[in-house]
Amino acid sequence: MSVNKPNSVSAWTDPDDAPELDETWFQEADLYQGDRLIRRGHSAGKNRKVQTTIRFDADLLTAFRSTGKGWQSRMNDALRDWLQSHPLS
Repeated sequence: MSVNKPNSVSAWTDPDDAPELDETWFQEADLYQGDRLIRRGHSAGKNRKVQTTIRFDADLLTAFRSTGKGWQSRMNDALRDWLQSHPLS
């Protein structure tokens, strides 16, 4: 004989408890055109990055990655510093 399961807890929330959707919420919201995301996150600033593929020695990557989150930006800064002291001409 099967045993009755207890009723599950309702996940319903009163819509009147929802927060107000103010101008800030709409400015930070993702923008979709159909199913395609067309705007998200920060705007492309004056220092727009370009994605590329490059090979580095494993020990260099290990050293930068070991510094934690933001290692790619630190690597970019290190290359920029090197270029300032070693101008290409």
